[in-house]
Amino acid sequence: MKYLLLVVSSFILWACSNSDGGTVSVDMSVEISEDSLAGMVRVDASNASVLLGTNDEFAKVNERPQMQVSLDYVFSMGSHEVTCKEFNSLMKPKTGLVVDCPSDSFPATNLTYYDAVLFANERSKAEKRDTVYTYSKALFDTDKHCTNLEGFVFHPETQSYRLPTEAEWMLVAAQNWNLQNGWIAENSDYKLHKVCSKGKADPSKNVCDMVGNVMEWVNDWLGNFSDTTVNNYVGAPDGGALGQRVLKGGSYRNSKTSITLYGRGDVYTVTSSTRADYVGFRLAFGSIPSPVWMNSSGLISASRVNPLATSATVRSQTGTYRVKLAFRNDLTGNIAFIDYHSGSLSVTEIVDSIDAYHPDISPDGKRVAFCTKLEGVSGNSALYVRDLNAYGTNLVKLDVKSAAIPRWRILDNGDTVIVYVTDAGNNKNESDFKASSTWQVKFAKGKFGKPQKLFDGAYHGGVSDDDALAVTGARVLRARVSGRDTVWYKDGEKAEQACNASLAKDGSKRTLFLDFGGKTGKSFVGKNYGTHERLLVLDSTGKLIQSVAASAGYSFDHSEWGIGYKNLAVASLVNANGSHKKIVLINLSDSSIVDLAEGDELWHPCLWINSSDVTGFDSMLDLDSAGVYLTESHELEQAYFRIKLELYWKYLDSIKVFLAGSSRMELGMDPDLYPKQGMFNMGVYGIDPARDFYFIRNYALNHSENLKAIAVSIDLDFWRCMEDHLGLVLSAGVGYAYDANHSFWKDGLPNGFVDAVENAFPADVGETNRFSSRGGVEYPSRGWTADAVDVLLDSVFTDKEMSCLDSRIDDLMNIVKMASKQKIYVIGIIFPQAPQYKETGALGLYGLQRSVAKKKIAYLDSLAKSNQYFIFMDENKMGNHDYTDAMAQNRDHLSFEGAKKMTTRLDSVLKTLK
Repeated sequence: MKYLLLVVSSFILWACSNSDGGTVSVDMSVEISEDSLAGMVRVDASNASVLLGTNDEFAKVNERPQMQVSLDYVFSMGSHEVTCKEFNSLMKPKTGLVVDCPSDSFPATNLTYYDAVLFANERSKAEKRDTVYTYSKALFDTDKHCTNLEGFVFHPETQSYRLPTEAEWMLVAAQNWNLQNGWIAENSDYKLHKVCSKGKADPSKNVCDMVGNVMEWVNDWLGNFSDTTVNNYVGAPDGGALGQRVLKGGSYRNSKTSITLYGRGDVYTVTSSTRADYVGFRLAFGSIPSPVWMNSSGLISASRVNPLATSATVRSQTGTYRVKLAFRNDLTGNIAFIDYHSGSLSVTEIVDSIDAYHPDISPDGKRVAFCTKLEGVSGNSALYVRDLNAYGTNLVKLDVKSAAIPRWRILDNGDTVIVYVTDAGNNKNESDFKASSTWQVKFAKGKFGKPQKLFDGAYHGGVSDDDALAVTGARVLRARVSGRDTVWYKDGEKAEQACNASLAKDGSKRTLFLDFGGKTGKSFVGKNYGTHERLLVLDSTGKLIQSVAASAGYSFDHSEWGIGYKNLAVASLVNANGSHKKIVLINLSDSSIVDLAEGDELWHPCLWINSSDVTGFDSMLDLDSAGVYLTESHELEQAYFRIKLELYWKYLDSIKVFLAGSSRMELGMDPDLYPKQGMFNMGVYGIDPARDFYFIRNYALNHSENLKAIAVSIDLDFWRCMEDHLGLVLSAGVGYAYDANHSFWKDGLPNGFVDAVENAFPADVGETNRFSSRGGVEYPSRGWTADAVDVLLDSVFTDKEMSCLDSRIDDLMNIVKMASKQKIYVIGIIFPQAPQYKETGALGLYGLQRSVAKKKIAYLDSLAKSNQYFIFMDENKMGNHDYTDAMAQNRDHLSFEGAKKMTTRLDSVLKTLK
């Protein structure tokens, strides 16, 4: 199961205002219309505005600055959150998913974003309407929750049921925002309540439960705000590298100091597959005219590009996740790309003023070359190379009069060069064609070498590795064979029209191209077809050997072989209106077509595949299982374990001290401070000692040849058995079961295992780069009171929770017993929390009466005195510790400055151990 953690940041309450002084007209009666939308209210926002975010400097980065959104349409909003009765009546017959509730009138919770989306679609279909959301494939977990919708696209132009946008939600919530009218921690008894059971609002004339009871999914991807005004804002074009979503409104678990109108979710990452028993949703209805998206760079766009194929789908075609797709977004003139090994699918656009055509990715996948003229258009063109990243860094220009259609290749001597032509215009006239020429230039260390002419004629379709074949197609399919120029694809002596020629990069010397439904092609195919409706393939002699039909209703354009793998090509798909709506992957082994991306005008695709990943593994390894610790639908906690397990296996032989535990260990210990100690920090956010003991027992102690000690965080305030983080982590990928089925490799790792882990589905590269090779991470100092020093749960443990606490201490001592048999020390650490908790009656953030805490600490101390292999470090000392405000990241975590002090103290202990 996937969970949102109980922790919620504290914010300063912001009162919504309408910056232009106008009023928002909201008709609070149930909408009376031909469709009789049950349970909805009509919201007239035809002349409305709302402020999103805040200018509070202490708010999250993605909550500031404040941004004004103007709306100019009418929509409908659910008067209450979708109830269990409503959800189960529609979804049980369709997917088998049933929400377990105390009664039918409770809000449906513990649902993913995709569960909510599917419900909206089902209500639309039940009323014989089009659906707002489309997708190609749905994935479900064992509990029948939807965890991913492959090819997912939101269609704001569709007049039907959907989730409200963040702007719509805030517009409605601002009309009656009152914390006293919501079920929150101060009045909820920490439990869920029936919808519309708090406050005086009449749900038939108003909207209830916008504050508290359950947090609510809204439609938007999480993006950043900008100090501007945006009309009909619908969020970010995608969820960025982490695929984050927005939650609104707070829940019955949140205190009044932590709920704000501008708040956008939990303190930890929220993705489309997240679910929790305090998260539900309400529906909206209506189309959104002229919707506007805004990316993380503040670029406002009336369109967006949607990835359609998952990384797993791409891997099934290529054999690896290390695949990149680059293309031209013709609406902006920029190069955009998708990195299928980035951890979460996102379209990144390199924003620039250079009009970029024909991108080609370098052999190592790190750079992209492009030009400023397109095939078939004469004139001078500039050729550039830049890094293939979000900023397009290290831009360099080739200093020649004209260079077009760049193509990378590696020479026999190992040099990396770029082949280009001086003019890419219409090649039908032979004299014009011969007036241009084909060149290559070495590219090394970020610089161009001296250009070298290869031959006359603009052979921009590619040059073979041995220089014996070159092709081009810009009206006529010309070839240069062993130094002789000729024309291929002819009807007798008459050259047929052809374009988009591309020479295979696998040594087969095949050429793919597009024609105009010519006689030669029709004769080969055996039936008539229209312009560009067939992808045609020639062998090395110019003989037709294969054709692939375009998807129904489309034709091809901009066809190209993939780089680094046989039998794969990419192309744009053009609809009947001439719009290049999709980019597709074409598998010439079986003529199958896979949709990769969808947008308004997507040109000149280039597919790079790291072919070195495809071969070279030990045959005993199942590459569909080995090291697969993560899949595309994942939580950040699962991603962190995937990152750290790769580091663990990679640096296993150097690990002498294994650090495990919650985020208090993750942030509070710097494994890089004392390299000779060989520390490795496996700490990850989320408090569940069952999870941490699992990794100690099965990974650390099964590979203990060099292990001297294990340190683990003791989080007495939340050892309540409230959340199953172990189950969450182990459900992230089959790699965990694969490890267990092979006894966690205690007899040694098979050849290629570490490579298999590295090449399995990855975590986001940005998150991966946050950690050092020893699992260390640095967080800045913000002070103990950067967040309100609240006690989030009842300090008095229930009998069940107290029993859990005692059993967790017993589990810890069992770990000590196992470790002692191998002469390995176990060090239990209570990390410091804000000293202000001394004034609360609680040990820390999650409670535990101070009187009870003192007894448990004394007991742990006695256990340490009676067992030479157990060492107890109480660094909190009931709040009377010496970790200053400058050493704190927040109320219950150390910063990197505090981690230095903590690690130094651990180092001192380690030096005393035999």
